[in-house]
Amino acid sequence: MEPLRLYRIDAFTTHPGEGNAAGVVTNAAGLDEARMQAIAAELGHSETAFVLPARDSGHDLHIRYFTPTTEVPVCGHATVGAHFALALEGAAPGVRRQLTGAGVQSVETRRDADGIVVRIQQNPPTFSQPLSPDLVHELALALGLALDEFDRRGPVQFVSTGHGKLMIPIRSRARLHALRPDMTRLAALDERTGSRGYFVFTLDSEDGGDALTHGRMFAPGIGIHEDPVTGNANGPMGAWLVKHGLIDTRNGEVRFRARQRTGEGRGGFMDVTVTVDDGEPVAVAIEGRAVLGERMERTVEVA
Repeated sequence: MEPLRLYRIDAFTTHPGEGNAAGVVTNAAGLDEARMQAIAAELGHSETAFVLPARDSGHDLHIRYFTPTTEVPVCGHATVGAHFALALEGAAPGVRRQLTGAGVQSVETRRDADGIVVRIQQNPPTFSQPLSPDLVHELALALGLALDEFDRRGPVQFVSTGHGKLMIPIRSRARLHALRPDMTRLAALDERTGSRGYFVFTLDSEDGGDALTHGRMFAPGIGIHEDPVTGNANGPMGAWLVKHGLIDTRNGEVRFRARQRTGEGRGGFMDVTVTVDDGEPVAVAIEGRAVLGERMERTVEVA
């Protein structure tokens, strides 16, 4: 029996111990859902990716994603982690089509002078109706925000590029860093907001730097109080910025750097590209780097 190859990959960073740690099992064929869930719970990362053989000719590999408590359709940092781990094992650079719970995505792995880069073509963006004023008020109470701290240039709105988040724009980067949400109260809003992830972000750059945006992401309803760096939040945010005219587009495309960091200080960055047609966002890609945290092998009984 071939031992499972397990990794901890720090994604969306170039420094060990930073970014967002993902679990990866690169040879998960034979594991049933219950065992995948048990391994994800044991590893304890916000998500663990399980790499499986392709199910048909329409894709090249199949990846399933589990938080410590539940399966999710797709995960940006665990996708970066999975393809980074496959590259470490000798997979050739190039584009692979991965089947996920959100459909088939194209993922490109390439090498440059600084190492391995993973680019994920997310699903076309979709936009729900803006949150009602009453729900925005309840959300503000759960987050510990005053209503005048929201950035009124765009609405509080659920946006998805495969596994969406609620976009929550605020005016101040200092307030972003100071947030201490009531996690129980926030999780209780999941059903009525239609979201299990709450992405609070700002265009306030304070003292400049290389990033256009800074954000924090909370998902207590799926066992993640705060996620350090979230591809399925920053990608939709790029589409939201274009949709509401808060970012300039040239030649049908906009590209910017997004940074995200927890209240405890762990975080990282990614580059977001939005394709624009007639003023509307029609495609989103995110690009990130990663570093190896740990590699393990484990022999387990498979189904």
